[in-house]
Amino acid sequence: MGISRRGFFKLAGATATGGLLGHRLFDLGPARAYAQELKIKYAKESTTICPYCAVGCGAIVSASKGKVINIEGDPDHPINQGSLCSKGSSLYQLANNERRITHVMYRAPYSDTWEKKSWDWALDEIAKRIKKARDDTFAAKNAKGQVVNRCDGLASVGSAALDNEECWLYQKFLRSLGLVYIEHQARI
Repeated sequence: MGISRRGFFKLAGATATGGLLGHRLFDLGPARAYAQELKIKYAKESTTICPYCAVGCGAIVSASKGKVINIEGDPDHPINQGSLCSKGSSLYQLANNERRITHVMYRAPYSDTWEKKSWDWALDEIAKRIKKARDDTFAAKNAKGQVVNRCDGLASVGSAALDNEECWLYQKFLRSLGLVYIEHQARI
């Protein structure tokens, strides 16, 4: 750095003046810390699994008055041990988003508009369509006459957000329908 003697004295003088004025104008003493009550102090905590990828990281969700107020990594979870990736860290925004759709939206075939429907209507419609597809494509025996009891017209892709017990129940449900084509998000 090429600084002249005169420039050095100017810089040193300006620095000293700034330091003296800063000391006079601003309180540079230690700041006082005030403890605040945590917003999750009285919240109900429950554990969950991140829904984004197939890793299955654990998270702790804190809720108060029916609203999610905090989501953090679960330090006792064997997979992530309390850490979350950038997607997992944004779970709070998934739960608390004014643009999140909270009701059933249905678009009829060949329609260009979406309609609001009730959950009861949606569940009944799903059940009817599963029953129809199963009835139309169920095969009791194959071409050789062997008993197969399978449904070739339905398939399933499971979710990484399910824990082992939920996956077991889901598999039992799908197998009871006769599904053969069962896949999981972790393998795709």
